[in-house]
Amino acid sequence: MDLDTVRTFVAAADAGQFQEAAAELAVTQQAVSKRIAALERELGVRLFTRTARGSGLTIDGQAFLPHARELLRVAERAVASVHTGRRPLRVDVIASRSAQSGLMRGFHRAYPEIELDVVMLFDVDTAVAAIRSGAIDASFRAVAAPDRPLPDDIESVRVFDETLQLLTGPAHALAGARSVTMAQLVGHRIWMPGIVPGTEWAAYYEDMVAEFGLTIEATGPNFGSDALLDTVADTPALATFMGEQTRLVWPADHGLRRIPVTDPTPVYPHSLLWHRDNPHPALSTLRAHLAATVAAHGAAGTWVPDWAVRRAVGR
Repeated sequence: MDLDTVRTFVAAADAGQFQEAAAELAVTQQAVSKRIAALERELGVRLFTRTARGSGLTIDGQAFLPHARELLRVAERAVASVHTGRRPLRVDVIASRSAQSGLMRGFHRAYPEIELDVVMLFDVDTAVAAIRSGAIDASFRAVAAPDRPLPDDIESVRVFDETLQLLTGPAHALAGARSVTMAQLVGHRIWMPGIVPGTEWAAYYEDMVAEFGLTIEATGPNFGSDALLDTVADTPALATFMGEQTRLVWPADHGLRRIPVTDPTPVYPHSLLWHRDNPHPALSTLRAHLAATVAAHGAAGTWVPDWAVRRAVGR
């Protein structure tokens, strides 16, 4: 359905005269009459009747008017969705309780006037495809291993290193420790059912196992963080890694312990990815906010895989 004819119909209905509608639309009265006639032919009904004072809506015209208004509103929203200065900034985070989500909440508090859409995609390949298609503006990811480089049109910068901690139940052998070294974790079962082969976080933990000889198990279905916490609390032989800024809530009787890991401290590298030609004005604001508010990465005494190197903007 031609939107010009629909727009002309609404203008004529509001004005009550074709002449006034023509003046509003900056066209001739003859053009208004032709558009209305074309719309009536398409719909197969009469929309207006001539009166002494101008034009009045028929019953069919009255029935069509609210739908015509909605068609124009939908068209306006469709246009706005692709105008970068008028649509929300769309940013991907891995999970709602993650440190990345916390970073976006901080950005929203600092810039409440910027409208946001926060989405949760699965892995770096999915995120990169969404960035390249324009479905999202940016994504927080651990930039993947060297054998899977980012496309040339995708920029990235490492913005945040999140310290990992050991999470145990009250009966675990390490539950009473104030801190544990990576060497002390050798021989203990670290259960992480959320590890999915081929993802960037799988690459991270594979390198950790190779570097320190840890036992990391990803067996069993992933029922989410609540089920993970329940199992760790009830199973003395199991522990898990958890990001220091991952927001978790558990029952008081679980008795879970968050234990710092040292010598070295494992950190998970979060990078921001975006398309080189993305013009959304809020994207540069987000990048500047992260650069100004997030603590520096690469601190002494920390560990990340060799591939988690800083990637400069504008490569």
